[in-house]
Amino acid sequence: MDYLNYVNIKQGTRSNPRFSNGNTLPLTQLPFAMASFTVQTDGSRESWFYHPDDKSIEGVRLTHQPSPWIGDYGALLMLVQSGICGTDYRSIWSGFDQTKATLTPNFLSVRFIKSNASLSLAPTQTGASMQLIFDDYRTPYFTLMSLGGKSKFSYDKDTGKLTGYTENIHRMPKAGFRMYFIYQFDTDDVDVSDILISKTPRSLEKGVSVEGDKISIHIAFKNNIVNLSMCTSYISYEQAELNLSRELKNLSLKEVSDSAAFIWQEHLSRIEVKTNSIKQMKTFYSCLYRCFLFPHKCYELDINEKPIHFSPYDGKIHDGVRYTDSGFWDTFRTLFPLFSIIAKEEYKSMLEGFVNDYIESGWLPRWPSMVEVGCMPSTLIDAVIADAAVKNIADRPLLEKALEGMIKHANVKSDDKKHGRNGVEDYIKLGYVPYEDESESVNLTLDAAYGDFCISVVADKLGKYELKEEYLNRSKNYIHLFDKSTGFMRAKDRNGQFRPDFNKFMWGRDYTEGCAWQNSFSVYHDLENFAKLYGEDADFIRMITEIFETPPLYYTDNYGREIHEMTEMASADFGQCAISNQPSFHIPYLFSYFGMQHRTDYWVERICNEVFSEDESGFPGDEDNGATSSWYIFSSLGLYPICPGKAEYIKGPMLVKSAKILGNKWSNKGFTKIIPHDVLS
Repeated sequence: MDYLNYVNIKQGTRSNPRFSNGNTLPLTQLPFAMASFTVQTDGSRESWFYHPDDKSIEGVRLTHQPSPWIGDYGALLMLVQSGICGTDYRSIWSGFDQTKATLTPNFLSVRFIKSNASLSLAPTQTGASMQLIFDDYRTPYFTLMSLGGKSKFSYDKDTGKLTGYTENIHRMPKAGFRMYFIYQFDTDDVDVSDILISKTPRSLEKGVSVEGDKISIHIAFKNNIVNLSMCTSYISYEQAELNLSRELKNLSLKEVSDSAAFIWQEHLSRIEVKTNSIKQMKTFYSCLYRCFLFPHKCYELDINEKPIHFSPYDGKIHDGVRYTDSGFWDTFRTLFPLFSIIAKEEYKSMLEGFVNDYIESGWLPRWPSMVEVGCMPSTLIDAVIADAAVKNIADRPLLEKALEGMIKHANVKSDDKKHGRNGVEDYIKLGYVPYEDESESVNLTLDAAYGDFCISVVADKLGKYELKEEYLNRSKNYIHLFDKSTGFMRAKDRNGQFRPDFNKFMWGRDYTEGCAWQNSFSVYHDLENFAKLYGEDADFIRMITEIFETPPLYYTDNYGREIHEMTEMASADFGQCAISNQPSFHIPYLFSYFGMQHRTDYWVERICNEVFSEDESGFPGDEDNGATSSWYIFSSLGLYPICPGKAEYIKGPMLVKSAKILGNKWSNKGFTKIIPHDVLS
């Protein structure tokens, strides 16, 4: 089966800051690769620089952006021009017919109507093979443009190499950052006498080297068909050249594209499904493609093929792997549990990289995007580590070091709020995070309690039974915020009093990207005892039923404005179950957990059919680096990881006709509620 035929990389791209259908980019890259490529249609929209309805193109962008809310780094813009060269966004854009562009995981080809020219590329781990075709009598140019940050471009006429660096990054780490690059041209193609440089967006002069903030270089050619290759490095020019010689030496564009297609076929074939429609097939494999994009590799192989990486925390080159561009608040729930089934070796390598971050920075990562950005609360990497432990993915030395980092952030306050658990000192003292000093205190408390459970799981795996019991007891702290009179988790002050002006529809303040409806049920690790707080199981089920039956109202007072997650919840209209965002992901499966699978089946089937698709409007909200895509994958297969850190799944409706996972036939028939992880291994 040719799985690539079912992948639409534009899935979820019809988005803007006020409404997300995914907030995705159409990325041409290898699975987890360091370098990604996409189309830039309008850079004036900043992080939303691509839109599928645009009729213009500014260039092909080398990008590492994991989310528009995080921003890009190491970005460069590449384009072809004919005749007079434009040097800024107001002059470089060209008419563009998106219906005639080729955008696939392994190949990208776009045509610039203004220049009567095209640019095609196929990706490697750190770069790409490229071909430029000019159907025009005017002088053909390849333009390389910086996208902010100090940069340098320099062409060597003797070697045909365009080398340089860019310091483009959304948040410059104290240790600095540079991405080095090398473009290799055939010297017979280049017209050295007509190479141009732009020192500012409006300047243009002859030259072969330029350095500055917003610069560009324009390589002129003698021929109308030009083949070139490029690679990048976070380490040095020499490493970029080594990457180039390994990945692209003597390979044609077709050979690189075919190789990329083979790699994607192998990854996509790890789950083989038959479905009831082509639309469902395309949605499934487009989602599966998205599950293999992030996190990005952030390491390279030295001359001896040993992994090495640049650390933004000390500016040094270290041995070992590193990964970046994943927010664990988003991805712990579904993406890493999916990796535990179909990408075990990659999962172990990723965990090694996350532990390397702890060794080099002193803290396990929360939201790494080259540097720690800490844009979401809590230390949900705890769940990523615990799930790897309970599913035998990580070895003992790795778990020992990971546990050390987990215990640190569970007990030590960081001077930098991007690291560790916010409110940790009060949590230890009071058993909850009070609202006086920390916003989102309810989520901070619930996440800390769940994180404590995850520590107990790892401690148990390592035979540290006293430590296990200590943190298992701490994991009951969620009880402190439960208000039986309302049925919700509510914020308390230091004196143990609930905040007086409670409104169950009020978003923000004490809750993360939601209100009490979405955030009161995140007790994944202790659902039986949590349900008892309501009385009988039937009382708890009535509360979950009420989530779906309550209109999707929201109050914006605490934010001072509407945020896109509110709009998306109302648009999806599954009551207060905001399936558009991660805190609601497990809510439909709570029915099945308590013996009412028919209700889980009803809601999951509706959600999958009504708000997921293969096209540009593909998701009910932010896709978030594979988090939402993997929810769809699990839901289609009829199982859900309701508590990462437990080697089990909850049964749901199997929406595909048949499935094979890693070549083994899969069906959830015969399971009543719990599906052990071992049956999927």
